[in-house]
Amino acid sequence: MKKRILLVLIPVLTIMAVVISCGGGSAQAGTGETAAASPQIPESTLQTIKNRGYIIAGVNATNQGFAFLESDGSYNGFEIELAKALSVAVFGSPDKLEFRPLTSAERFVALQSGEIDVLIRTATINITRDTQLGLDFTTPYFYDGQTFIVRADTGVNQLEDLKGSSIAVITGSTTETNLAAVMASRGINYQPVTYKDFEEVKNALISGRVDAISADKSAAVVFLEQYGSGEYKGLEETVSKEPLGMAVRQGDSNWKDIVQWTLFALFFGDEHGITSANIDQVKSAATNPEIKKFMGDGLEHGAMLGLANDWAYQVIKQAGNYGEIFDRTLGIPMHVTRGFNKPWNQGGLFYANPFN
Repeated sequence: MKKRILLVLIPVLTIMAVVISCGGGSAQAGTGETAAASPQIPESTLQTIKNRGYIIAGVNATNQGFAFLESDGSYNGFEIELAKALSVAVFGSPDKLEFRPLTSAERFVALQSGEIDVLIRTATINITRDTQLGLDFTTPYFYDGQTFIVRADTGVNQLEDLKGSSIAVITGSTTETNLAAVMASRGINYQPVTYKDFEEVKNALISGRVDAISADKSAAVVFLEQYGSGEYKGLEETVSKEPLGMAVRQGDSNWKDIVQWTLFALFFGDEHGITSANIDQVKSAATNPEIKKFMGDGLEHGAMLGLANDWAYQVIKQAGNYGEIFDRTLGIPMHVTRGFNKPWNQGGLFYANPFN
């Protein structure tokens, strides 16, 4: 047994000696050699953002109600307000943002490459995007579904009536792939016409270049509000599920947590009736332990995320809860109804994870 062990050790020691003599081992004092540097730990997304002084958010620039670039250079819409809430969480102010306008084809590449910190641009969560693109999505911030808009005088009332029609969609979107799948499954021949954004899609229908457009129902409602339901109409049929989520790059769980829990804060305020107008009153009268912790009194969940302890309070105080944001961007000006986009205790699908 001893001989066998010796035979094993001799080659190992020989290899070690060769490695050391060739400079593969640690340098000895006084030889003038330097030990190999330890690999640097990459800077966290949060630290990069704090050092920069603002968040870079990838958004749409042509989607009225959700994200739209106004003539004065400002951005407005539901998704813009979500970005402002995230800015409040990180900096305590809603204006520490740079908006990067992106097309559907550009959006994921911009996030993958590090051009933006977060993507808030009507991105549907699906298994391919969640597993193959190197991205992490939040839970949905909006539940939508795909439908069709046609001219009211065409006699089109159902999907089968679009046989042989030209239909405009945004290229690089789930709308495009969903359209191909549903038409193939029903044996309906059609001519797809693709454009880079919804503004071009809308103009194609208005100018008569296409017979119909396919888009999310929320976008259809906004379109009909803008251009009149007398001249155009939306079909009743919904042909897909479109859960929209914010996205970050994989590999930084802290930044993902910050984006996700900011959304949960908006949900939490909505389900508990905590608004920007009454939050101070609620805070001073709170006896519910979870609400007290949400306000920053007690468990220091801010430190757990690398944020101020009252970050959730500030989000509601400065940005409003989810319902407030929805009403001022989609509900009141665009007449979009909330549908599934309500708290679980009001018949919707939104559910804030516990703040304890």
